Amino acid sequence: MSKGRFIVLEGGEGVGKSTQARLLAAALQAQRIPAVLTREPGGTPGAEAIRELLLDPPKEVTEAGGWNAQTEALLFAAARADHVARLIRPALAQGKWVVCDRFVDSTRAYQGGGGGLSDEQILTLHEIGSEGLVPDLTLLIEVPPEIAGARLAERDAGTSDAIGGRDRDYHARVAAAFRRFVEAEPGRFALIDGHGSPGEIHHRIMAALTPLLERAA
Repeated sequence: MSKGRFIVLEGGEGVGKSTQARLLAAALQAQRIPAVLTREPGGTPGAEAIRELLLDPPKEVTEAGGWNAQTEALLFAAARADHVARLIRPALAQGKWVVCDRFVDSTRAYQGGGGGLSDEQILTLHEIGSEGLVPDLTLLIEVPPEIAGARLAERDAGTSDAIGGRDRDYHARVAAAFRRFVEAEPGRFALIDGHGSPGEIHHRIMAALTPLLERAA
């Protein structure tokens, strides 16, 4: 049995991760590589329930000011633990490729870079909940803020979730955090230019995956 691979798409709001994750999973299947498409938070019934708490908190939570960064990080870690145990690790053990829309680097960027928690705190939670699982490759899609904003306006029609709707300064800190991760671990990340059509961006992603695909052949 060939080895499964874990591929994650990361980036800020409106960069096109979900579209590219779908295109990538379909491309792998077309090459007869068994692929599972999933997302975070979510991917399993338990994790999807926690997703609702995070992105659409109960009215009482919202009126009280929403979840703080510590609570968010704990909820994300809990959702991820279920996701990893029930979907990601079993799929990898079966030789499948897992394509995931966000993973632990999003928590590091949003609750860490954006919310002020330390990287050590978040990675400790990840070690406890998910045994420190690391992707084989993380594709970080980047676009300028004005392009991301236009995409979000079209996609969300003026509405957004509890995290995506935060102010520009918060999202600037998130973007800066993602870039630091790439600089610190260039071997684990591929930086993808998010300009252009979905097809053009997909072509860049497939090029970045070439080394892993060649080893799978």
